[in-house]
Amino acid sequence: MKELNLKLAEIQTKLKAKKSSYNSFGKYHFRKAEDILEAIKPFLLQHSVSVTINEELIQDTNVPIIKSTAIITDGKDSVQATAIVGVDLGQKGMQTAQQFGAASSYGKKYALGNLFLIDDTQDSDATNNHGKSKAVSKIKEAAKPEITRNQLNKAVEYVKSGGDIEAIKAKYKITTDQENYLNEQTADNKETL
Repeated sequence: MKELNLKLAEIQTKLKAKKSSYNSFGKYHFRKAEDILEAIKPFLLQHSVSVTINEELIQDTNVPIIKSTAIITDGKDSVQATAIVGVDLGQKGMQTAQQFGAASSYGKKYALGNLFLIDDTQDSDATNNHGKSKAVSKIKEAAKPEITRNQLNKAVEYVKSGGDIEAIKAKYKITTDQENYLNEQTADNKETL
């Protein structure tokens, strides 16, 4: 086992898997399982090892799950890493086979990444939120209560005492007119100082 661990450690330190694909919608490059497999090939004969990927469908949950296991072996010993991926059966624009294929590809990529210590912190899946942060911001904005007349009067006092209008905007929905009014109060307060 020690010999296989040394071979694996050398592969892990030397392996460079390129990001050959580009997502024009999100404007980022990403790597696929195929990119990792292509990068591994030169090491196979050099270290007398083979790499395989096994998949298992787990159906005893509400969402079908694919368990992908990447295995490196020297014929005597083996080391493996897994990734668990849910199949999004609600994915619009995809047939069921495509939904399972996408989950399978994703699982293989992460099982291989786990086995070969590929750091995806700068990869699209780690950094791209696919527009979700804008959606979350809109939801948070919609959930804020509109400022009442009484609260606006208290906000004026808050601003006059040196409070920040941004803090009020973070807590309440205010109209442009209300914001202008608060800004006027800030200006009036500065003139009296």
